[in-house]
Amino acid sequence: MQFSSLTDAFTLANDVRIPCIGFGTWQSEDGDEAYAAVKTALQSGYRHIDTATAYGNEKSVGAAIRDFCKESKVRREDIFITTKLWNNDHGYEATQAAIRKSLQLLGVSYIDLYLIHWPNPLKFRDCWAQMNAESWRAMEEAQAAGQIRALGISNFYERHITELMKTAKVAPVVNQIKLCPGQTQDALVDYCTRAGMILEAYSPLGTGGIFSNAFMRELAQKYDRSIAQICIRWSLQQGYLPLPKSVTAARIAENTRVFDFELSGEDCARIATLTGLEIKPARNPDETPF
Repeated sequence: MQFSSLTDAFTLANDVRIPCIGFGTWQSEDGDEAYAAVKTALQSGYRHIDTATAYGNEKSVGAAIRDFCKESKVRREDIFITTKLWNNDHGYEATQAAIRKSLQLLGVSYIDLYLIHWPNPLKFRDCWAQMNAESWRAMEEAQAAGQIRALGISNFYERHITELMKTAKVAPVVNQIKLCPGQTQDALVDYCTRAGMILEAYSPLGTGGIFSNAFMRELAQKYDRSIAQICIRWSLQQGYLPLPKSVTAARIAENTRVFDFELSGEDCARIATLTGLEIKPARNPDETPF
């Protein structure tokens, strides 16, 4: 799939269009930091903003979007907003309340994509499948009511998806998982792709170790790009939807310049198998301590 700008989009299984790169806000502190980062991202051309209840910054994210729209005349409908259900809010009524709260904090009448953040929270470890089913039912009703445009999941393995689909009337259109150089989760990606889901890549730059890796430095020199740009471009060429995050204006802008070069197949293959990058493996969702 070829993309040429930040406004080019994947088409989800329910025909909703989702811009091909999203701006991540994990660990962006609520208040000035998150507000400034999101506003800078929008000014740099991003039209896809990813947040979550657990990030604690929905209010600032929403304020930045509203102010940007007022100042730029860009319509709310042209900005894609994702947020996520936190672990303590699983269950039918709790999910209904969580959706209402996110709508209020974001200051919007609808959410473009709403995800279950983790499939097996510590609080519900003995009844996770039932609680996911109840949450999903509330999410389906919110979608039918026009409060949510698309439903998805995050950090779900195949077994969690299989359980969810025993009762779901609407299939998830996205699975947001950790995907980065050296961490490709091939079997899960293949399963989700066959099931019609887009794979969103959180932490697409991995961790700090990627920036000192000799091969990645070679590629940066070869393509005359930053290592971050190489990572984002690689993610797109893998068919993922990357969610890079930064709070630094120059890097936010730099990370958008990934459409005017292409990595060779050989380089992509080697990036996928890199080791020694200090990349922590994706958490096992059945063992998370939260």
